[in-house]
Amino acid sequence: MANHRRDPATPAGERADRLPRGLVVLLGMASAVVVVAGVRTASWLIAPTFLALVIVIATNPVPVWLIRKGCPRWLATLTLILVVYAVLIAFALVVVVSVARLATILPEYAQRADALGAELSKALAKFGIGPEQIKAAGSTVNYGQLAGFIGTLLSGIASVSTNLVFLLALLLFLGIETGGVGRRMEIVSTYHPRMAGALGGFTHGTRSYLVVSTVFGLIVAVLDTIALALLGVPLPVLWGLLAFVTNYIPNIGFIIGLLPPVLLALLEGGWQLAIVVTVVYIVLNFVVQSLIQPRVVGDAVGLSVTVTLLSLVFWTWAIGPLGAVLAVPLTLLAKALLVDSDPRAAWASAFLVSDRVSAERAERKSPRTEGN
Repeated sequence: MANHRRDPATPAGERADRLPRGLVVLLGMASAVVVVAGVRTASWLIAPTFLALVIVIATNPVPVWLIRKGCPRWLATLTLILVVYAVLIAFALVVVVSVARLATILPEYAQRADALGAELSKALAKFGIGPEQIKAAGSTVNYGQLAGFIGTLLSGIASVSTNLVFLLALLLFLGIETGGVGRRMEIVSTYHPRMAGALGGFTHGTRSYLVVSTVFGLIVAVLDTIALALLGVPLPVLWGLLAFVTNYIPNIGFIIGLLPPVLLALLEGGWQLAIVVTVVYIVLNFVVQSLIQPRVVGDAVGLSVTVTLLSLVFWTWAIGPLGAVLAVPLTLLAKALLVDSDPRAAWASAFLVSDRVSAERAERKSPRTEGN
């Protein structure tokens, strides 16, 4: 009878029940596809809900501080909710008024736009591109798809009010529920300490990310507003707010915040003013948002710059435009649930964290290795 050797490191029962590694990978990939499809289907619910959760996480230290100072819990929670409501409503009012003002001044630039079009045609003619080639290029545009895109955009704008009401309601109920979070986390820690630690890391990382992004956003918004006002570009406050909001979009927020003021500067003062605005934005925004901030954010939340960029693309595709703003917090939550809470998945963290975090972990482990 053949002598079958047993692996002493693996119990017999575990060997019998273990699935082949390839099958486990295939099942994991299939499950991921199903989960992502569900997330895309329910994006209308997931996006505003997670936004409300992120706002509550960011502002939760305020009621905690008020309670420590002797303020009743209900009053601290109410104060926080009212302050958040006031900030959101004031922000919405400024945007609405600015957009209405933009709609009134755009018709004034109709003649200027025609003149710029004529200048562009003359410039293209120097390179051998005449009106016939321009018309031929225009005929290749699928105006049906363009109309569909505009319709989708308008329907999205029309649903903003509904989403805002839903967001305000979520903030109210989540704000009320924050009082019992500590007790619930104690229960989670009793049954699953690693999960409690992972969720705590997610909360800390999200708060650090929001603090860093808000500080850089305020700096960039103030500088942009002052620069645009000095250059004579209309609606500098609106473009400053746009720069502040797009600062929460990793890596490419600079480009999104650049295009509208440059186009308006082109209509207001021609190519010279547009070039000056572009240079100013490159100096102020690109250096801060695309070179300095990603590294600071990566160090603050522990994610590499590459992972941050990939998360931006994935979450924007998965849940829509709001995914660009929530990309880093959503990635931190996925990392907490799938990697940090399971010691068997700890190896995956090496491909997600920044170089600084990886070096710190290597330094912590090196004394143990030397001691052994």
